[in-house]
Order: sequence, then C-alpha cells, then structure tokens
Amino acid sequence: MLLMPALRTRLLISVGMGIGSGIFCWFLMTRLGIGAGDFNWAILAARDLLAGHNPYARPAQFYPLPAALFGLPLVAMKPEIAAGVFYGASSALLAFGVTCHGYHRLLIFLAYPYWAGILTAQWVPLIMASTFFPLLFPATLAKPQIGLPVALTHITRRGVAVGLGVALLSFLVMPGWIPPWLAQIRGYSRFIPLLVFPGPILAAALLRYRDRDAWLLFLAACMPQRWFYDPFSLWLIPKTRRSIVFTAGLSWVPGIWRWYHTPLTFVEVGRWTVLWFYLPMLVVLLLRRTSQHHQGASEVADSTSSSGF
Repeated sequence: MLLMPALRTRLLISVGMGIGSGIFCWFLMTRLGIGAGDFNWAILAARDLLAGHNPYARPAQFYPLPAALFGLPLVAMKPEIAAGVFYGASSALLAFGVTCHGYHRLLIFLAYPYWAGILTAQWVPLIMASTFFPLLFPATLAKPQIGLPVALTHITRRGVAVGLGVALLSFLVMPGWIPPWLAQIRGYSRFIPLLVFPGPILAAALLRYRDRDAWLLFLAACMPQRWFYDPFSLWLIPKTRRSIVFTAGLSWVPGIWRWYHTPLTFVEVGRWTVLWFYLPMLVVLLLRRTSQHHQGASEVADSTSSSGF
C-alpha cells in the first residue's frame, strides 16, 4: 500500500514555495516597474468600488467584477507587495494541492508558463488550486476564459455554492456590471488555440471523451488566450513523473524562442502555444493507459510504477 505524503511535509514545502515565489514576484514587479502586473486590474477595480466609481470607466478593464473581490484585501499594500502576496499565496495553495497525490507533481512548477506568469502576477496558479480546494472556486470567475474549462471539469457542489455566492455578491455591489464588462472585452486581443493551425488536431482529445482531462484540453483549446502563461492550467493533465517532465521540458522551446524573437502577432504566439504546450498534452492523453482514463475516480499516485504516460 502506497503511503500518502505527510501533511507536515506538504505544509512546509508549500509555505516554502509560497515565500520563494512571492519574493521573486515582488522583486520582478519592482525591477520591471509594472506595479502589481496583471493583478493591478483587480486592485484598481477594488479601489474604484470603494470610492463609488464604475470600474469599467477605465479603458482595458477586461476582468469581470468578481476579480475585484480578490483585490479588496490587498488594496492598502504597495502594488509590488500585493503582487508578491497574491502570486506567492496562489503558488503555495497549488503546491499543497498537487502534493496530496505525490511530491513528483511539484515538477509542474518547472513548466515555462508558470515562469511566464510570475513575470506579470497571473491568475492561473490560483485557478488551478481551485481544483483541490472548492472554496477557491470563485477564482475561476475572475478570469473566465481560463477558469471555465477548469471549473467545468472539476465541478463540486461546494465549489458551485461558493461561486454562486460570490457572483450574487458582485451583483449586489454593482447590479449592472455585465454589459459594460462585455463592451470592454470586445477590444481584447487574443488567439483561440483550436483555430490556429495545427490547432484543429486538438479535437482528437475527444477520442478519450470519458477522461475529464480530455475535456479540459479541448475546452481550453476553445477559449480565447493571450500569452504563454494562459495554458499553465494544462499541467493538471499529466499525472506521472515522466509525463510532467516530458511536457514541462518541451514547454521551454517557446520560452527560449521568445528570448530571441518578439512575436509579431497573437496568431504567432498561438501557433507556438499549440505546437509546444497543447500537442504534447494531446500525446500524453492518447498514450495514457486505459486504467488511467477515469480521472474522476482516482489519481495516478506513483509515477515510477507506470511505464506509460
């Protein structure tokens, strides 16, 4: 019988991950001079609400109102510190969640999208953590183009209840926020992986339609995305050490390419994303052993015992 990771060790590792990533995020925000990065928008929306202003009077406020609720506890902090606290806490929660199935799952933090996300304090680690902690389900509402595939494939009654409560609260705070938000997101520059060649190949994920990871991959491929950090949620798919190392290693090809070349269009970003993030995940799904298909029933806890992906 396999022994599950010790709670105390998991806590120590998670706290260490949170402190380390939080300090590094704060350092990057300070060095780059971009305030709280992407988390700026949640803080600005929270400040607007507290001041009685319409958050969607700001150009490029693409986040739905529930995002402001995450910014409220941090509005009094300097933006750089708030970004560090946010990304550090998100990383700690994700680390604690993934280690319940084995320490080898920590290897997902080696994937390039995680490090692309830390450069601008992105939401994806917190959204991924919501799959382990239903109380975090409202995070999927804060960035719905990333959160919706995660929410639909990892739905729980408690998570839905909490999410509905936060959604209701957002309407109590600002009843008519949806129309101005929809008007703002018309200007959102993006790509849709499924529509970027060779993205249509990703429909082959539905050959494993009984596997919820297949739906996560397919639904994510249908969502508008912007940059290399958005697909980090795909790293909920690989369960074994071999598959995580395989996908994380290939994910650095766009990272290295990005270092030497500035993408000219979002379609260009999308093509590299499909080639080096999505297609490797499709390979993992299609090569996964039959006994591993029903992800809702169990996780693969011992990566060394599996000869396949």
